[in-house]
Amino acid sequence: MKLASHFYAIVDPFAGHDPLELAHTLLEAGARILQLRLKESSGRDFLAAAIGIGRMCRERGATFIVNDRADIAILADADGVHLGQKDIPLEAARRMMGPNRIIGISTASVEMARAAEAGGADYIGFGPMYVGGLKNIKAGQGLENLRAVRAAVRIPIVAIGGITEATVPEVLGAGANAAAIITDVVKAPDIAAKVRSLLSLAAA
Repeated sequence: MKLASHFYAIVDPFAGHDPLELAHTLLEAGARILQLRLKESSGRDFLAAAIGIGRMCRERGATFIVNDRADIAILADADGVHLGQKDIPLEAARRMMGPNRIIGISTASVEMARAAEAGGADYIGFGPMYVGGLKNIKAGQGLENLRAVRAAVRIPIVAIGGITEATVPEVLGAGANAAAIITDVVKAPDIAAKVRSLLSLAAA
């Protein structure tokens, strides 16, 4: 699998944004990988948002990933699902999703990364990278751990956790194929301008 962009956009209602409006802004600004993350929503609302955002992504040729919920990913005809370590197992998700949909797995160590690759994940998320961020991270993985994971697996890596526009180049330079960012984007005074700026960045 090849990621469509080094900026992995995440639609999260953090900061009070409507999911569909935020997705529209991100896509119009040029985002081409978009994950829908609705931790507190009902299944009904999650599905409705996924169907609407999936349609937007297809119209723009963007990759659409649903967080946590393989069932919603299938019902919304998403390109794939992203699973945490406490979600359904990768093997079960693959049986549900079939061979052609994308499955990403969150990891926090070389061992987790290798297990995800061996299990057939299409990409891994790795982090949290830095302190702060949406989850108020107290201790980040840092660049050395990212480099170790890059050396251990061949599939794409999406770094996540406390990443800002200022740290994207070093994350890419340490081996990540893309950076997933929530707080620095959704709190920006001009989200579209922030996305365009992120898309213009290159590895350090």
